[in-house]
Amino acid sequence: MAGGVSVHPRLMSSFVGTRLRRSKHVSMRLSRTFSGITNLLFNRRNVDELPGKRKRLRPGNVSPRREVPKDIPRPPYVKSKTPAGLVTGPEVHDENGIECMRASGRLAAQVLQYAGTLVRPGITTDDIDQAVHQMIVDNGAYPSPLGYGGFPKSVCTSVNECICHGIPDSRVLEDGDIINIDVTVYLNGHHGDTSATFFCGDVDDEARKLVQVTKECLDKAISICGPGVEYKKIGKIIHDHADKFGYGVVRQFVGHGVGKVFHADPVIHHYRNNERGRMMLNQTFTIEPMLTIGSIEPVLWDDNWTVVTEDGSLSAQFEHTILVTSDGVEIMTRC
Repeated sequence: MAGGVSVHPRLMSSFVGTRLRRSKHVSMRLSRTFSGITNLLFNRRNVDELPGKRKRLRPGNVSPRREVPKDIPRPPYVKSKTPAGLVTGPEVHDENGIECMRASGRLAAQVLQYAGTLVRPGITTDDIDQAVHQMIVDNGAYPSPLGYGGFPKSVCTSVNECICHGIPDSRVLEDGDIINIDVTVYLNGHHGDTSATFFCGDVDDEARKLVQVTKECLDKAISICGPGVEYKKIGKIIHDHADKFGYGVVRQFVGHGVGKVFHADPVIHHYRNNERGRMMLNQTFTIEPMLTIGSIEPVLWDDNWTVVTEDGSLSAQFEHTILVTSDGVEIMTRC
């Protein structure tokens, strides 16, 4: 789940931006489009102006919060009235912690893989949330997004122009949609965090290319990681690859440390930057680039979670949790 810039401290990790990174509250300044312009998304003129047959994404009905068996341990933030924020200090693990991260990462990967098989025209994102929720609790884990800063569902489902943090609802997936499913599970006191963008039915070449290049950006970033490597090299390799195809790299949402806590240092920027810091042995964090075909400016819906591109252009994202090892990295969120 991305941390980032936020108008509200709940919009964390994919929400941690650059300008206010050092703020104790990790609250970032977003584009002015996060204000009243949100309402413009829903008028007839904007709906009809999108290229092709696709209409702008609109919010559906959100079903009641799903229950988690009482015997399943909850992350501390679930019972807290204070929105969770970025925890200072990296997640560096001993052998037991690494094994716990492997278990949570493996389950997250299995859940994501299963969720991807459900994507088809006619299914709702709420149906996907129901299936993901059930699989997670059946494995004795807690769906990390549920109750995080008030997030009402167990998974994030971001369709078409949704950059991240889409709330599952009654909207039916349509032929030609793309959808990012972002899964995080809390198992044995550790979070495993991963996401992928899937095709729904017959997807056009433009969307397929965006998804392919976004996945390549993640793979290239992972390939250069290892002990002592500067975090800023991640942003450079992603930005360089996206530039080759004319895609935009979203700046307001970031990767993050993950482990015993959901969102911790370091903040991983996916664009060229000069931030300091180097990777440490046995450290875990996420890399989760978000690319767009058009504008990289985000607009926040009134639900305070769903973030879409300002111009309605498509956005794609992929994410893995990685462990820094002596000879490079281990991808923790792989089946």
